[in-house]
Amino acid sequence: MKQQVLDIQGNKVEELELSENIFGIKPNETVLAQYVRVFLANQRQGTSSTKTRAEVSGGGKKPWRQKGTGRARHGSTRSPIWRHGGVAHGPKPKSWSLSLPQKIRQLALKSALSQKQANDKIKILCELETNTPSTKFMREVLTKLESNGKTLIVLDTVKPNVIKSSSNLPAVNTVFWEALNAYDILSTDTLIFTKDAVLKLQEKYEAK
Repeated sequence: MKQQVLDIQGNKVEELELSENIFGIKPNETVLAQYVRVFLANQRQGTSSTKTRAEVSGGGKKPWRQKGTGRARHGSTRSPIWRHGGVAHGPKPKSWSLSLPQKIRQLALKSALSQKQANDKIKILCELETNTPSTKFMREVLTKLESNGKTLIVLDTVKPNVIKSSSNLPAVNTVFWEALNAYDILSTDTLIFTKDAVLKLQEKYEAK
């Protein structure tokens, strides 16, 4: 399939042949849903922690004798029903991480890219660079490309000036092409690739 390659003014420069195996497959919605569930689970820190009755201070002796006071029986002030006592069944540090086979992750990435391509939400730039960080420059580029909503810029190399130029735009994020994942693609409205990023992406996943 052919895709236009644009300059930063939004003018067509050339056409690039996109791989059908990456940008033209039928999106697998089951795999995408599974990938999103695993991705979000892996973002959980799992560091919540409360002290049990074995960990709080105090409770060295019985508060009062067992019988004869008219009060309920208690053996320790560390009991969960006491103020400053331990917490019963509270959260403890744990890992929420899940995993997916590599082929499933790759299929999710290809499905997400194909979905964006089918909806005409992918734009390719021949080059994206600026000599100095400039939010105005980045805003003008996005305007020329008619990029609306959340935008993800996929770079072929780490470009500090481009990253800094987009950092003040709340709806714009940048990512290195090797770090691109299906969740980032699904959660954005427009994908902007540099031409070299697309070529490297296709070279990596074409044979897989």
